[in-house]
Amino acid sequence: MLDLISPHAILPNLKAGNKKQALQEMARKASELTGQHERAIFDVLLERERLGTTGVGHGIAIPHGKLSSLDRVHGVFARLERPIDFDAIDEQPVDLIFLLLAPEQAGADHLKALARVSRLLRDQSMCEKLRGAQSGDAMYALLTQHEPTPSN
Repeated sequence: MLDLISPHAILPNLKAGNKKQALQEMARKASELTGQHERAIFDVLLERERLGTTGVGHGIAIPHGKLSSLDRVHGVFARLERPIDFDAIDEQPVDLIFLLLAPEQAGADHLKALARVSRLLRDQSMCEKLRGAQSGDAMYALLTQHEPTPSN
């Protein structure tokens, strides 16, 4: 995860009333981190949501998209102040969102990053710790600890 996310990419108490607002706030943060246009990021995320929800269940969403001008995969993590409807597959509200943005040509890297994030957030105890963390720094520490060694 260290290659995907930085301490500045954590939004510990994101205020959002709905899915669109959450994606917009996260696009704003991603824009600061990547130098990409906020609107371009937001549009890519909305386009992906139109294909099918990225609300994967258990209060988790993993919105993602590709931008041709990115140099590597970037992540932004948010814990919402209050859970919101995200059209999740289990119809449960979402309160943990891990946004991934990848370069247009990053086929395998994009999929590997999605798989890593998905594996991490499938761990119920990890999600409980993230929900209970007192600060963005604590969340960053949780997200980047116990990095499994890639099996290449």
